[in-house]
Amino acid sequence: MPTKIRQFGLIGFPISQSFSPGYFSDKFEKEGLTDCRYDAFPLQSIDLLPNLLKDVPALEGLNVTSPYKSQVIPYLHELSEEAAEIGAVNVIKIKNGHLTGYNSDVFGFEKSLFDFLPNPIPSELKALVLGTGGASKATQFVLKKLGIHFQLVSRHPSPTTIVYENISPAIFDAHKLIINATPLGMMPNINDCPPIPYGFAGPDHYFFDLIYNPEKSSFLNLAETAGSNIQNGLPMLYLQAERAWDIWQS
Repeated sequence: MPTKIRQFGLIGFPISQSFSPGYFSDKFEKEGLTDCRYDAFPLQSIDLLPNLLKDVPALEGLNVTSPYKSQVIPYLHELSEEAAEIGAVNVIKIKNGHLTGYNSDVFGFEKSLFDFLPNPIPSELKALVLGTGGASKATQFVLKKLGIHFQLVSRHPSPTTIVYENISPAIFDAHKLIINATPLGMMPNINDCPPIPYGFAGPDHYFFDLIYNPEKSSFLNLAETAGSNIQNGLPMLYLQAERAWDIWQS
């Protein structure tokens, strides 16, 4: 009797540069999981998800990437507490037709942030969070959990955000942790970067970029030139991927 294949995959659009397919395919090969398969499913619209589930009935789990981390929620039957609070899902567990949404970005970001910052984390530490999308929401969740006050920065002003042009030397000096939760600088647009005053940065600043490709973005290059501490999104990515696997096995 042929082995029943356990199917996993990634939805988003576009996803040709995505990390997950290569990561899980390598994982399955290294760990001898010959009954597991991972594929990329580029969906031009989230409305196509029901068709995918029908066409690939063996699916047990999906990763979700941009632009569907929030758009996918109406298609799910249940949300974890973290995913519900954040309003973004990057992991779906499928069991007997029941779809449960999780957010493993929270786990990945929290652990990699702990490893990056001084230990213990200074009580007076404040953060600038660049961007307000799905990745930013997971970041905000973790910062609240850790008691780190943060200021959101966006291209559009709102009661909870400031615009990039309003980042003064005083604001920069008061916020030693700078987190890029935007896609600016991601492959293939590697020369892009958030328009912040990098000249105000110094050795006591910590620049964390959720981007992992390229390994060192323009955001991190400019921060490093200013003598600041830098961290890319690769450790976070490995951590969230393993967390997704744990969710699918639970």
